[in-house]
Amino acid sequence: MINDYTSQQLPTLPPFEIGDALERGRIIRFRECPFPTPPAADIAMLRDELPRQLNTKNVSYHPESDRVHGIKDNDRLRDSAHRVLKAHSEAVEAFLRRTIPHLVAHWTVGTSSFRPIQEKGRNLKPHASNELVHIDAGAYGATNGDRILRVFVNVSAHEDRVWASKGTFSEVYAKHAQAAGIAGSHRLGKSPLGHLRTAMLRGLAASGIKEAMVADSSPYDRLMRRFHNYMKDTPAFQARDEDYREIRFPPGSAWMVFTDTASHASISGQHALVNTFIVRLAQCRLPQIAPLSILQSGRAA
Repeated sequence: MINDYTSQQLPTLPPFEIGDALERGRIIRFRECPFPTPPAADIAMLRDELPRQLNTKNVSYHPESDRVHGIKDNDRLRDSAHRVLKAHSEAVEAFLRRTIPHLVAHWTVGTSSFRPIQEKGRNLKPHASNELVHIDAGAYGATNGDRILRVFVNVSAHEDRVWASKGTFSEVYAKHAQAAGIAGSHRLGKSPLGHLRTAMLRGLAASGIKEAMVADSSPYDRLMRRFHNYMKDTPAFQARDEDYREIRFPPGSAWMVFTDTASHASISGQHALVNTFIVRLAQCRLPQIAPLSILQSGRAA
């Protein structure tokens, strides 16, 4: 499930190696981050100051509005976080444009976030918990079958970030679709009313309400959310059985993954940078193994 690379290997890889691995649900891991990260002083600021000033679970830079969300009324700290997270967003975007150029056309550049809270023992409600194995659904509203790409950097001074997985979407679907109530083929196109709703939300976004599209949905995204909730709500699925695997990411490492395809949980670790992108399914070379295709056909890839 893990493909390990070094920065030195990247120029020598076949053109589509990393992109195809992502589509197959592989986690691409770099023991040393292959793109510039924030200076040590800025990392220290994020670690030391932000946890005391949170009003949400993460601090996030939103490029569509050029704003930072999640910090209490502290202009100095908000400006500092804005500077650091915006620069990090640009560094990650530049890296992906070099590394997987065929996947970035027409993509949506999402948030650049800092996760300051220890993942282990947060005692969140199941649907909000990162500690439970799940597959991501509905990032920023409706994806309509497009892919959720996330890039992580462990900026902890000393602690590994530990994930768990129970396999790819195809593997999890084959074993659990019946119990989750999503087995069989599905027609996942939007209805006329759904298209009207999307058009109205786009109009709101164009008028200045940049986050309006978060409220959008689609039959695909609702079905994915149903599967996501089944995983988190089902103790038998969460059991540490033969499918369960733990993966460690040491300090300074980076990794990227289609989180709508690789099941995952963040079971421990603190201080991570996370960037999110919505990659168009039309740009993928292996659309037949994407979750949308599996749900439409009712057959695991």
